[in-house]
Amino acid sequence: MPFKSHRYSLGARLFLSAAFCCVLILVLAGVGLTTFYRRSAERGFDERLSVYIKQLVADLAAPPETERQTVGDLGEPRFDLPLTGWYWQIIRLDGERPNVRSSRSLVGGQLPKLVDQDIAPNSRGLRESYVSGPDDRLLRILEREIDVGEDGRFTVAVAAPADEIEGDIQDFRFALAMTFLLLALALVASTLVQVRFGLRPLVRLRRAVGAVRTGESPRIAGQYPPDLAPLASELNQLIDANHEILDRARTQVGNLAHALKTPLSVMMNETGTGKGQLPQTVRTQTAIMRDQVQYYLDRARAAALSGALGGVTEVNPSLDALLRTFTKISQGRGIAGSHDVPAHLRFRGEKQDLEEMLGNLLDNAFKWAASSVRVTLDEEGGASERMELLIDDDGPGLPEEAMAEVVKRGRRLDEATPGSGLGLSIVVDLAKLYGGGLSLQRSPLGGLRARLVLPSI
Repeated sequence: MPFKSHRYSLGARLFLSAAFCCVLILVLAGVGLTTFYRRSAERGFDERLSVYIKQLVADLAAPPETERQTVGDLGEPRFDLPLTGWYWQIIRLDGERPNVRSSRSLVGGQLPKLVDQDIAPNSRGLRESYVSGPDDRLLRILEREIDVGEDGRFTVAVAAPADEIEGDIQDFRFALAMTFLLLALALVASTLVQVRFGLRPLVRLRRAVGAVRTGESPRIAGQYPPDLAPLASELNQLIDANHEILDRARTQVGNLAHALKTPLSVMMNETGTGKGQLPQTVRTQTAIMRDQVQYYLDRARAAALSGALGGVTEVNPSLDALLRTFTKISQGRGIAGSHDVPAHLRFRGEKQDLEEMLGNLLDNAFKWAASSVRVTLDEEGGASERMELLIDDDGPGLPEEAMAEVVKRGRRLDEATPGSGLGLSIVVDLAKLYGGGLSLQRSPLGGLRARLVLPSI
């Protein structure tokens, strides 16, 4: 499976790269130390064998009358036991027939001569190598040529089992592996602590940005290290610039609305007392123009504000105020308005947009209700980051086929009631700008249910 770096967080990358480097360094160090220890163990073993060679050479150089008693008496019992792997061998080179003397442990066998294998002697005149012994055991062998003058030239060889070196190396390798394993675990743990500690300011910065996005904080707060402080400052400047642009857009939209509404109001006033077809037509078209201007100005304002950072509105205060207003307006009809919305519920958006949507829906509900309007929160349908508000009335309701028509812009099913037919379509447009929606259903109270889906925190 190919490595895809974008799937890993910055902390995971730092931890994995540091852990990989630590393990790689420890492995290379382990290989290097094992190689060094092998050479050291071989040198120590060779020193031991060279002592036996020196003793054999000293025995050869002894006076002839004592030679039979002293040659090969090395004080090591394993040279006398059969096939122990500890052997010595002396071969005379200048006679007509090679004279071979060897330890009892060879049991009549013979060690290979390194001089015949083109192995060069080292700085001390010793040839060293690994050979196969009489019982096919791997042996470490040292060989030396000496010249004792009239007594002749000899090759003296001493061999010992190589598995003694390997045993020491295996013990060292095991101890080294356990030590490096504990060291690797300690390094990986310390790397994890360092990464978590080092990235903690980034985590705090991420939480601060999230708090701004959800409206819990207007700006990024807190102190950050020198390498992150400029980023936090730039983000705060970006937030300030965003608010400044939105305030400017809101002002310009308000100015445009005022500039258009004033001439339209003048036109309606001028034709208000006139009689005949022309004044009536002008009044009608002017009212349509006013409603259309208001509709598109509201859409432009909502489109600008829906992307604003930090817009959060408490639902309960706005809902309480709207219900009180519509209850007073409908006081003569005896319509009661109530809600059962949790106090902690918050809308992720502008207060003006929330009141615009709830106001249009409540206006429609109070307009058609017989005696009751109720607002509730759908606990089952709402997800963790959205809310579903249910506005129910006990009015006549709508047929199933008509529910989709009334949300269209300017569409009215009853021309007898006052209004422009833009209220529900404004709600639909505003809800869509916030990633939500509006749907109409049959209410349990007998009338119409409006289901408003909006983002929440």
